[in-house]
Amino acid sequence: MKKLTLFIFLLSCVYSFGQEKFTITGVVKDASNGETLIGVSIIEKSTSQGTVTNEYGFYSFTLTKGEHTIDISYLGYNNFTKKINLTKNTTLNIDLKENLESLDEVVISAYTEKVSIKKAEMSVNKMEVQTIKAIPAVLGEVDVIKAITTLPGVTTAGEGQSGFNVRGGAADQNLVLLDEATLYNPSHLFGFFSVINADAIKNLKLYKGGIPSKFGGRISSVLDIHQKDGNKYEFHGNGGIGLLSSRLTLEGPIVKKKASFFLSGRRSYADLFLPLIQPDNESKAYFYDLNTKVNWDVDDKNHLYLSGYFGRDIFALGDTFINEYGNAVANLRWNHVFNSQLFSNLSLIYSDYYYGLEIDLAGFKWDSGLENYNLKYDFTQYYNEKITFNYGVEGINYVFNPGKIQPNSPDSGISVDQIAKKYALESAAYIDVEHRLNDKIDLRYGLRWSNFLRFGENDINIYNGSPVLYDSDLKIYEQATPIGQINMDRSKIRKTYNNLEPRFSIAYAFNNKSSFKASYQRMAQYIHILSNAQSPTPLDIWTPSGEHIKPQLSDQIAFGYSQDFNGKYSLTAEVFGKTTDNRIDYIDGADLVAQEAIESVILNGKARAYGLELMFKKEQGKFTGWISYTLSRSEQQTTGRTAEEVGINNGDWYATSYDKTHDLSVIASYNASKRWKFNTNFTLQTGQPVTYADASYSYLGLNIPNYGARNENRLPMYHRVDVSATYSPKKYETKKWKGEWVFSVYNLYNRQNASSISFTQDENFSTGTTRNITERLTMFGLIPSVTFNFKF
Repeated sequence: MKKLTLFIFLLSCVYSFGQEKFTITGVVKDASNGETLIGVSIIEKSTSQGTVTNEYGFYSFTLTKGEHTIDISYLGYNNFTKKINLTKNTTLNIDLKENLESLDEVVISAYTEKVSIKKAEMSVNKMEVQTIKAIPAVLGEVDVIKAITTLPGVTTAGEGQSGFNVRGGAADQNLVLLDEATLYNPSHLFGFFSVINADAIKNLKLYKGGIPSKFGGRISSVLDIHQKDGNKYEFHGNGGIGLLSSRLTLEGPIVKKKASFFLSGRRSYADLFLPLIQPDNESKAYFYDLNTKVNWDVDDKNHLYLSGYFGRDIFALGDTFINEYGNAVANLRWNHVFNSQLFSNLSLIYSDYYYGLEIDLAGFKWDSGLENYNLKYDFTQYYNEKITFNYGVEGINYVFNPGKIQPNSPDSGISVDQIAKKYALESAAYIDVEHRLNDKIDLRYGLRWSNFLRFGENDINIYNGSPVLYDSDLKIYEQATPIGQINMDRSKIRKTYNNLEPRFSIAYAFNNKSSFKASYQRMAQYIHILSNAQSPTPLDIWTPSGEHIKPQLSDQIAFGYSQDFNGKYSLTAEVFGKTTDNRIDYIDGADLVAQEAIESVILNGKARAYGLELMFKKEQGKFTGWISYTLSRSEQQTTGRTAEEVGINNGDWYATSYDKTHDLSVIASYNASKRWKFNTNFTLQTGQPVTYADASYSYLGLNIPNYGARNENRLPMYHRVDVSATYSPKKYETKKWKGEWVFSVYNLYNRQNASSISFTQDENFSTGTTRNITERLTMFGLIPSVTFNFKF
């Protein structure tokens, strides 16, 4: 009997391996505009085997010879079913049509992403543009960054502050990509708004953990954003007019069905109304940005893309004070299909962040920034129906400009001074494998090798020992004085770092509705923001690793459970733990502005974060939305370098400035009718850690506040409610020109949330005495707004 069983098994194996197989490849597009669709599911019905389209809408699917039924599905689109008799490698391009009835009745289900139960992808959130636009925003300005902070594990340092924090990480530990190009500052107006125009977005994906090996250079998260390609069939436009800003988007074919363009611009105009209120007021405060893209389908195997972004913020008090900063990026990409199983993408990318400051009274102009040139070549090889290889190489050349000061007029007493520019090269090679073992177990594993070269520069400080000195009597750290400087040729390597970064994820499906997932990742970060403020500011300077600043190395492990309830509800629960080595810390009183000896005010410490994330969604019906909750802790520690040194904060762990113990978001949407839609957002967070004055003393007739341990206090708990209503007039229902009104109220019950608390002195001139007082700064109270959106 045993021999018979073995014979049958061997026979089945021979039959299985002997079956002839062929590959179906193609691109999935929107039937109305030719826009490629990302993440479309392609399933073979009889075996439930499947794949999804990549970020360029391409897919490859290997099946046995014979008849098959292919089912193609994507949220918000009609399912497409195709019967095919597979006798050779076949190209099958698919155009999907929008499910307009579904969009009218179940809007949320069209733009929230269901949990991918069986895929070894965890700690990943996807948001559709409709989701982002439905969330009420301050002054009606749709904000991508604020939208992702409603997700578990994502917070902001505070209201009106730039950047975002993921799983207890700093804002500079997030990699923000727009069409593969790095955005170094994702905020407008000092953090009030995002630089990302929602009208220009096709797809957005946030990786909080389980980050694929193709991404590197940051240790907390990757926000991967893809711009729209442009309508290949017809000319269309859309835009909006709001209280703060207006926007306009134009797209259409250059060569019908072959090439198209996309152009989207925004500008705020609060500065235009200031002269009406104060005729002599010459102050300015506005931003503008422009998203562009051109793409060309050369043939079935070659596609070219040229995309770009340019944005600027201008803040000026007449000619007395002028501040300008912003991002500029460009990317030229070439997609090539070598054969039915090998897809490639070659990208040449330029990114630049600029910060400029002019103070007329001081008679100087200040310029600083960071620019890089990035060449990367990525391959996707669909080895068979169970294994897909992703591999590639990348090189990034950095030029850091810490600052240049120069006179702003001929009679200025300022002389030109350039803080030495810094140069570096970051290279990487990676391989990543998506491996479906069977119907229950799905794996993703890979390895990234990264290399960082710090090149020579001028004015390198030389010290007699450490650049940071310790006074054992006063128990404080002080800056050492350089004993000299040397110049090193730019072509010479000053410091080299190499790191191996393994990644691993696994999903075990209990059934088609529930699964358990786990992931581990190690990541290295070679460039850092220098900031000892509560949150990043436009003035913050990026700096590379070197002799004194080591690369940040992070290890993260996460476990999760996913459950789908009949397609109507879904639940995800994840726990994570993360450690970080070589986290920059600052000595007390560190001055970072125009600091030419940055190594003399910093120490290398470590950080840790851990927490629980929950997210519950209601996906169908007129009433939809989600609840996300995070319970977490984020801490930092810098111990003494020797036994006698006390370290920072006496060497004890202390809460980072972005630690939020509790973080709750509730998003709800109600489609009352075809005319009216209502949305609301409730946010509650533990107050931001701060350092308060705990005593005061008198010195030379002055009251001097004495501050306690770092971040041992907190601002009051933060909470607010926002609401919005969208009205679509009937007169636009059958016209080519369509419009809608969006009425919103930010901070409905006028909660006076503290953005910061400062300690100042109040002087009594009659008695000649002073006393210490606290001042509470509130950024926003109740703010109503109205926006008119249109499309044609």
